[in-house]
Amino acid sequence: MKPSVEQKLWMYEHMFVSRYYEETIEKIYLEGKSPVFNMAKGPIPGEMHLSNGQEPCAVGVCAHLHDYDVITATHRPHHQAIAKGVDLKKMTAEIFGKKTGLSGGRGGHMHIFDPDVSFSCSGIVGQGLGPAVGAALSRKLQNKPGVAISYIGEGAANQGAFHEALNLASVWKLPVIFIVEDNAWGISVSKETATSVPQNAMRAQGYGMPGVFVPGNDPVAIFEAAGEAIERARNGEGPTLLDLETYRLAGHFMGDAEGYRPEGEKEGLNKKDPILLFEKELLANKELTHEQNEQIKIAARARVDEAVEFARNSDYAPAEDAMDCVFV
Repeated sequence: MKPSVEQKLWMYEHMFVSRYYEETIEKIYLEGKSPVFNMAKGPIPGEMHLSNGQEPCAVGVCAHLHDYDVITATHRPHHQAIAKGVDLKKMTAEIFGKKTGLSGGRGGHMHIFDPDVSFSCSGIVGQGLGPAVGAALSRKLQNKPGVAISYIGEGAANQGAFHEALNLASVWKLPVIFIVEDNAWGISVSKETATSVPQNAMRAQGYGMPGVFVPGNDPVAIFEAAGEAIERARNGEGPTLLDLETYRLAGHFMGDAEGYRPEGEKEGLNKKDPILLFEKELLANKELTHEQNEQIKIAARARVDEAVEFARNSDYAPAEDAMDCVFV
C-alpha cells in the first residue's frame, strides 16, 4: 500500500506544520523563564515535551484515519494531535491555560482532548493502552466503524499495562493498533539498559499478533506498514504491534541538559532530520515543486501564527470556574 503523491504532500505539509508549531511554542514557553528557569513563569505554565523529529510516526498513521478512529497518545502529543486534525486554535489556547482551550485550560499540553476527532492523551506513562483497547471493544460490540490507535514510547513497553493490553486485544481480536515510538531514550535511560529485546516488535509473538519493526524514521515506510495494520483491523483480523524507529531531536522536556547522550549523537540526529530528508526526496522525484513548497510553508506558518494569536488574546477562566467539571 504505497501513498499517492497527494498523500505524500499531505504528510509533508503536516510534518512542517508540526515542526513550526513546536519551534514557535518553544520560544513562547521560554518567555519569562530566563535567566532563571521557572516552569511557573511565562505565558505557558507547567512542563513542555516537544516531538521534533518524531513527525513521521504521526503522519504515516493518521493519513489512513477518519474522525471516528480513536487515538490515545502520550505526554509528547503535538505531532499526533496535528496530524489527527485536532483544532489548532483550541489546542494552543489549552496549552496557554485559557478558557477557550479544548478543556477550558484545565489540561494543558499533556492532556489534550478533542472528542470531535476522537483524540486524547495523558501525562501518565502507558495510560492510553487500556482506553484504546476499550474503544476498540466498544466498536466491535456495537458493530460501529473505527479502529483504535494507542501510541506509547519504548519505555512504556516495559509497563504491565502494555502486556495486559496486548493480551486482551489479541484474545478478543480487537481492531486496535499498538504503536511504539522508539526514540531510544526513556527520559535519560537508554533502551539497551532497560529492555531485554532489541526490538519491541518481537514481543508481539507472545501475544499472537503481527509485530512489525519499521526502521529509518521514514514517513512513507510508516504509511505502508500502518496501512496494512489498519486494514487488518478494519477487516476484523485483530490487533498489530508497530515498532517505529524514530529520533527525538529535542530533550525529553524543556530544560533537559541531555548530558546522558553520547558525544556527537545529537549532531548525527540533526543530519537525519526527517522533514529535510522528505523535502529533498519529494523535490528530487518532482512530486513537489519549489513553488508548491514555498506555498505549503507560508500557509503552515500563517495557520500556526493565527492559532498563537488566538491563544494569546483569549481570556483566562475566572477563579469561580475552578470547581466546574469536578464530580462529587
